[in-house]
Amino acid sequence: MSAEKKRGLGKGLSALLDDSTHVNSHASQNRSISTAPEINDAGSINEIKISEIEVNPFQPRTEFDAEALNELADSIKLQGLIQPITVRRMSAHKYQLISGERRLRASKMAGLTQIPAYIRTANDQQMLEMALIENIQRENLNAIETALSFQRMIDECNLKQEELGERVSKNRSTVTNYLRLLKLPPAIQASIRDGGISMGHARALITVESPSDQLYLHQLILKQQLSVRKVEEMVRNMQKHNGNKPATAKTDAPLSYQVQKIQDDLASKFSTKVKLKVNSQGAGSIEIPFLSEDDLGRILEMLDW
Repeated sequence: MSAEKKRGLGKGLSALLDDSTHVNSHASQNRSISTAPEINDAGSINEIKISEIEVNPFQPRTEFDAEALNELADSIKLQGLIQPITVRRMSAHKYQLISGERRLRASKMAGLTQIPAYIRTANDQQMLEMALIENIQRENLNAIETALSFQRMIDECNLKQEELGERVSKNRSTVTNYLRLLKLPPAIQASIRDGGISMGHARALITVESPSDQLYLHQLILKQQLSVRKVEEMVRNMQKHNGNKPATAKTDAPLSYQVQKIQDDLASKFSTKVKLKVNSQGAGSIEIPFLSEDDLGRILEMLDW
């Protein structure tokens, strides 16, 4: 009974996607796909050998959830692969994946040797655009992966932000907010990637100019489980305080570019606010604040204390 249902499903898909001649010859095409010289019908589904498919080198996704892959593999064992992957033909027996790496991986886990696929013609730029867009729109990329995908489309596909927004169906402000994440210190980017802080937290931190202050607030968010609204309030207070310093107040001499770079690098290394003070003779001090005994222990461990 299940076999009849499968044959019926396949026939229904063929009827929808192919013309009548394709429907009549569908089975024979599937059997001879590896040797057929012309398998490039834009609307047709072709069965191709998994061993002849190479993964897409432009794939932006770097992590796949193992549990979700296992669930998809189990589903494929029972129902077959319902949604075909998309490939481009490289040679007679070689294809390159455009989209559907998760489905391809799960099909391998399910023990399939052949897989249904749409075969398209695409150059490398089109490959990159299609892979990035397919993942952005249909996969649960984390915010940093999405930002990196956006940046790759701008850099490698020569797109402006407005054009990128049109490609991925997002307005320019949304694209800009994602791209700005890549200007945050690496420690904060990693926290966004791993789910330590939310996109809302990150947007609040982006408005803080100093990387040291960003890292200090980041540590507070993690330690005190601060809400986005609370962080936004803290940022406003910080900006108000910095903007209302009396002109006559004694301030530290501005740091040189080299010293400022060292200060920012140290702040990134210790994931907290670091302050360097340097006098005219080149002497000075380094201040590394900590939030608790545990935080102090973390910093001392990094110093091999």
